[in-house]
Amino acid sequence: MDTARKVLVTGGCGFIGANFVRHLHRTCPRWRVVNLDTLTYAGNLDNLQGIEEGNRYRFVKGDICNTALVEEIFVAEQIDTVVHFAAESHVDRSITGPAEFIQTNIIGTFTLLEAARRNWQDQHRGGTHPLFLHVSTDEVYGSLGETGYFRETTAYDPRSPYSASKASSDHLVNGYFHTYDLPVMITNCSNNYGPYQFPEKLIPLIIHNCLQGRALPVYGDGKNIRDWLHVQDHCEAIAAVLEKGAIGASYNIGGNNEKENLEVVERICDIVDDRVGPLSSGEKRRSLITFVTDRLGHDRRYAIDAGKIKEQVGWQPKITFDEGIRKTVDWYLEHQQWVNTIIDGSYRGYYEKMYGNREILPPQR
Repeated sequence: MDTARKVLVTGGCGFIGANFVRHLHRTCPRWRVVNLDTLTYAGNLDNLQGIEEGNRYRFVKGDICNTALVEEIFVAEQIDTVVHFAAESHVDRSITGPAEFIQTNIIGTFTLLEAARRNWQDQHRGGTHPLFLHVSTDEVYGSLGETGYFRETTAYDPRSPYSASKASSDHLVNGYFHTYDLPVMITNCSNNYGPYQFPEKLIPLIIHNCLQGRALPVYGDGKNIRDWLHVQDHCEAIAAVLEKGAIGASYNIGGNNEKENLEVVERICDIVDDRVGPLSSGEKRRSLITFVTDRLGHDRRYAIDAGKIKEQVGWQPKITFDEGIRKTVDWYLEHQQWVNTIIDGSYRGYYEKMYGNREILPPQR
C-alpha cells in the first residue's frame, strides 16, 4: 500500500478505530490520517498516546452528523479515502436508549456519504481512486441456529436497535453505490477483542471484575455463541480490503473462533488465576460467575464464513482465540492505569484541557 492517501478515519479514538490508526501509522508512512471523533464516553485520546499530530496525523473533535464540519474536513484535507468506524455499538445501551443509535449510525453515515458524493464527483482526483469503506457488524444478519454460517448473501434480519441501525447504514452505503456510483465497500465483522476495548464489553469487563473480586455476570445460561476476532487481525483485514477489495463488494471478516460466552468467561478466570493467583479467600475466580436474566432479543449464535475475503483478497485470521485471549489479559494487566482512568472517568478531561469542550479543527502542529 505505497500509494499516498489522505484518509478520514471516523471514530479513530474508539477501540477498533484507534487500533486501526495505529496500524496505519506503522505500515503506511506515506498516508495522512485525519481522525474525526466526537469523544463520547467510548472515545479516548489516550488510546492513541504516542502518535503526534503533524504531516502524517491530525485529530479533529467533532460529530459525524455535523454537515458543515464534515464538509470542511473533506475540502481542507482533500480526503480521498474514508474508513468509517464511528458508531454507537453497545447492544444493551441501544435497548435502553435507541435514539443516539439512530442519529449516529444512520444520520452520521448519511452525512459522510453526502460529503463523499459532493467531493468525489471527479472519481480520480490527483490520480488516486477514492474509496469509502464502511465498517459494520455480523449482527445485521440476526441469529443462527446450531449450524450454518453468515455469508455475504445472507438476508439481513436485525434483532436489536443497534443491529437495525447498522443494517440501515449498510443499506444506505449500498444505495449510494448503485444510485450514484460512489466507490464503496462494506465489511461485516464478528466480535472483536483486544487492547483498548472499553470495559463495558464482555471480555474487558470480566478481566476487570476478576481482578477486583467482583461478580462475573453471564447472561442466561451462558451458551450464546460468538465468533471472536482479535482486533489486530481485523485491522489487517480492513487494510487488505482497502488494497485489494472490489468496489461495491461486501466482505465478512471472522476469526474462526466460535466460543460460548460461558467458555470465554471461564478461560479468562483461569488465565487471571494463573497470572496473579487465586482470590484472597483461596477460591478460584470461576466461583465469581453469576448468571443473570438474559438480555432482550439476545441472538443465540453468530458464526461467519470468511471464505470470500480469503479467496478474493487473500486475508485470513492469524491469531487463535487461546493466543489472543492470553495476550489480551496480559495487556489489561500491564495497563491498569489506562483501565483506572476509564473507571474513574478522568480520561474525559484531557481534550477539554487542550482545546475546550467544543467541536473545532485544532491547529496543525
